[in-house]
Amino acid sequence: MAIVPLNLFVNHNGQSSRQRITCRYKCGDQCAHPAPNKTDNAYFGDVVRQAMSRRSVLQAGGVAVLAVGGGSLLAACSTDESPTAASTSSSAAPAELEPLPGMNFAAVAPNSDDAVVIPDGYRQGVVISWGDPVLPGAPAFDVANQTAAAQRGQFGFNNDFAGLLPIEGSPNRFLLVVNHEYTTEQFMHTGYDADAPTRDQFEIGVAAHGLTVVEVERTADGLKPVMGRYNRRITADSPFTLTGPAAGTDFVKTAADPTGRTVLGTVNNCAGGVTPWGTVLSGEENFNSYFGAPEGAPAPGPVDADRLDRYGVKVEPTERKWETFDPRWDVIASPNEVNRFGYVVEVNPWDPESVPVKHSALGRFKHEAANIFVTDDGTVVAYSGDDERFDYMYKFVSSKKIQPGTSPEAIAANMTILDEGTLYVAQLTSDIPDSEIDGSGELPSSGSFAGTGTWIPLLRSGPGGQAESLVDGISPQEVAVFTRFAADKVGATKMDRPEDFEANPVSGKVYVALTNNSDRGAEGKAGPDAANPRNDNKNGQVLELTDDHAGTSFTWDLLLVCGDPAAADTYFGGFDKTKVSPISCPDNLAFDSHGNLWISTDGNALDSNDGLFAVALDGPNRGETKQFLTVPLGAETCGPIVMDDLVTVCVQHPGENDDNSIDDPLSRWPEGDNGTARPSVVAVWRDGGNIGV
Repeated sequence: MAIVPLNLFVNHNGQSSRQRITCRYKCGDQCAHPAPNKTDNAYFGDVVRQAMSRRSVLQAGGVAVLAVGGGSLLAACSTDESPTAASTSSSAAPAELEPLPGMNFAAVAPNSDDAVVIPDGYRQGVVISWGDPVLPGAPAFDVANQTAAAQRGQFGFNNDFAGLLPIEGSPNRFLLVVNHEYTTEQFMHTGYDADAPTRDQFEIGVAAHGLTVVEVERTADGLKPVMGRYNRRITADSPFTLTGPAAGTDFVKTAADPTGRTVLGTVNNCAGGVTPWGTVLSGEENFNSYFGAPEGAPAPGPVDADRLDRYGVKVEPTERKWETFDPRWDVIASPNEVNRFGYVVEVNPWDPESVPVKHSALGRFKHEAANIFVTDDGTVVAYSGDDERFDYMYKFVSSKKIQPGTSPEAIAANMTILDEGTLYVAQLTSDIPDSEIDGSGELPSSGSFAGTGTWIPLLRSGPGGQAESLVDGISPQEVAVFTRFAADKVGATKMDRPEDFEANPVSGKVYVALTNNSDRGAEGKAGPDAANPRNDNKNGQVLELTDDHAGTSFTWDLLLVCGDPAAADTYFGGFDKTKVSPISCPDNLAFDSHGNLWISTDGNALDSNDGLFAVALDGPNRGETKQFLTVPLGAETCGPIVMDDLVTVCVQHPGENDDNSIDDPLSRWPEGDNGTARPSVVAVWRDGGNIGV
């Protein structure tokens, strides 16, 4: 088969519209706790002075990006149009430009509707929702009569990443592969008592996590699920094989698995990617929030305490209290179980009996995703961000070459590629003097925020789990399991929550969504630098890398500094800011066949619903940003897929709000009337025409 990868208004903590209830269940309320990275890695200026030979690469080029300061809500959202370096530099684009292919649609205005809002002339339809049957014999969704057995055959909760894989020989048939990131029990169970969840609720939660593989058919009314032979549910207790340097080590052995090679389940699966060989990668992100201990549990030893703290694990009761039902979620009773999560997992959707894999050679951290670029000579490069304030950007370069084709034999061979190669972490540098990156809002004298970077090697992995540490004083097994410590030691650059990485299939440039960082510039925290130019960064930015994919050097600049276009602290690639859509908190990335970047958002800090945006990357339109859709109240936009004639998004956590629950809902989408808010996948298309042309 030929695979073509396709890829509410009360501000939480004064930063984004993500609600505290969402933060508690999605990421363990990480922004309310000190960032786990307490290292004092070198400031940009120090790094530059230590690496003079890497300077001056972009001194004469790059884009003009504003260094932003102030740090207050008013400074970031001001509508003051007084002349500044930023506002003047942003007005150089021509007054009128022809719409680019893929972006010729009427931009959707910011709104707070409880609906998916799309451009005029387009249609939409729900593809599949939480609780819809996926496996034979699964019952129809009934919110009042949920069971774990039913959920194991139904579409899971809070869909995030989605991949769409064509089925060879079956026109208009695809495999839809979807992550289920987390559960929010108050929006699943009527009468839910957060202090005393029941065993049934625990078991339903376990079954609602993981991934779904479901066959879908293209119809005149969008995509519709089919009870096909590939359909599958993977849950928080499905078997996985652990591979690479961590497998079989004392760090991952448990009483239930003394070999340290078979892990039950995957949790907090965030973004992901479709591989060229036809499998799906999924990142285990905020796994820390699933592990805790009962009140009064003994404290761990100093070494274990440091390791738990660096990964944000608290020795206290969790929100879901899974540790009260199964000791493997109790970090005191089963101290190694947490070390079996935080990896990139790989699923073969073409074989429902196959055992998914966790690749420890790619390191263990809060993987937002892993996305693949293949060089001309067949080297596979996997990019991944560690989605935490002040954490790092990584890539893995394979030592094995990709095998052509998508036969079962080729898939089996290619599923070992991510076990052998070198893991790197990014260190960014800039020629801009420290004195010119002070958060004042002035452009540096060079006229741009741009620079160079180096990929620092951490771990070299070989066949059968053999490995060599490339960090002094840390064993290869420790680098694989406690990757953050190794990256700390080599002086990686602290970033503003690096989430999705995507390589542009047209240009080969790599883009990184940096969602936000409310601690940037706070007392005792890292201040602004050229790649992270704002204090109290609540709107995020998008980084563009020109990478020597299989090598160790790259150049970088900022494509977008997100936020209100009327504010002085935003930048849209040099495009006229009066002609762009406001965008805040970039999260997931995708590309269309024209080479345009598409961005979905999470936690819009501009008092409107999250959405999906198209962004031009080249020529006079560079930086033009247009909103294609918005999602309902309380929802996040996830997992965009952009085809020539179809766009899909995952609508996650509709209606989640601190003052609401399933018993007192904010949203009724998608059912309407007196229905239940249900996370869903939505398709958007245009009758008789392609997207944006």
